[in-house]
Amino acid sequence: MRDAHDDVAATPVAVRALAAVAQAETRDAVLETGCAAAKVVLPMAADVSVTVLAADAPRTVASTGSRAVRIDEAQYAAGEGPCLQAAAGAEPVLVSDLLAEERWPAYRPAATAAGIRASLSVPLRVGADLVAAVNLYAEQPQAFDGEAGALAPDLVRYIAAVLAGAEERQRATRLAEHLQRAMDSRAVIEQAKGILMVQRGCNAQEAFDALVRISQESHRKLRDVAEQLVAQVGR
Repeated sequence: MRDAHDDVAATPVAVRALAAVAQAETRDAVLETGCAAAKVVLPMAADVSVTVLAADAPRTVASTGSRAVRIDEAQYAAGEGPCLQAAAGAEPVLVSDLLAEERWPAYRPAATAAGIRASLSVPLRVGADLVAAVNLYAEQPQAFDGEAGALAPDLVRYIAAVLAGAEERQRATRLAEHLQRAMDSRAVIEQAKGILMVQRGCNAQEAFDALVRISQESHRKLRDVAEQLVAQVGR
């Protein structure tokens, strides 16, 4: 009799794997830990990868090993395969048994030669920025026909949700860094203006105009000009 643990990992193990995904801070880290978590949650998956449909060509951006990459690249070279179909579409693409499969004749030999008999590719979407698929490869036929096949889309939706959060955090971090640089620039420019006001006996607007002229004539950023002036006075 088939045990439930043949299809999904024990809950504590799966929770730890999913928690690692949630703790990742960048897109690459989320995708890499997502692949690793998929192997834990769905232990019948021998290899896992993520295919992204980029503007120039599809590519594998995360995987659990070189075999998954080779299988993906065989599909890219053939211009056909379940990972490409899933990434371009909206529905998971299930292959129960590659030996009985009639689709993708240019791709099948490479997968079977690598020891793969079944696969499941699930679309992964994060806004308009990421069009991809999570690819699960198994060495046994019908590996994803049961509970695993039903659980995989939920797992991919979870990865997508974490990705969206990670990208929001990255955007917030970049904005904070930009604001910090802007505030730093403003502070040093104000210092430089004060120096020129004292040196030239001019008002704030005249001092700022002088900084702008120096910046334009020397083809340097206004902040760089201000920093140099402040540094000179400091010395």
